[in-house]
Amino acid sequence: MHQPKPNILIVDDDLVYRFAATKTIAATGLAEKIVECSDGLDAINFLKENMQQPPNLPDIIFLDINMPTMDGWEFLTAFDSIISKLSKPIHIYMVTSSIDKHDIQRSKEFAIVSDYLVKPIFKETFSRILKGVHV
Repeated sequence: MHQPKPNILIVDDDLVYRFAATKTIAATGLAEKIVECSDGLDAINFLKENMQQPPNLPDIIFLDINMPTMDGWEFLTAFDSIISKLSKPIHIYMVTSSIDKHDIQRSKEFAIVSDYLVKPIFKETFSRILKGVHV
């Protein structure tokens, strides 16, 4: 029996990173659908629009911290307020170039954050995460 593949949402203001991450995740062959948002507000709006449509919702969100409009921390607060209305569980991974101990500690204060990943993220890491999430 084949395991369903997870849907992915990449939230990052860096167009080059989004492109590279999308290509890398696609190359694993382990993702069903990959959606990109350029900031937290776009991502929250996407989630709200698809709240009751599980096939459109991501199973995994790769979330940058430093973005304009709504950064990763603000996204987590907004996400927390809609999580109970989402039609399926979503795993969030903080993805950042920050190795600041304060950021790492702060990410642990959010129970909804599965892990804190420092860029660059390689194919092996994406593969491990995608294989570990059960859809």
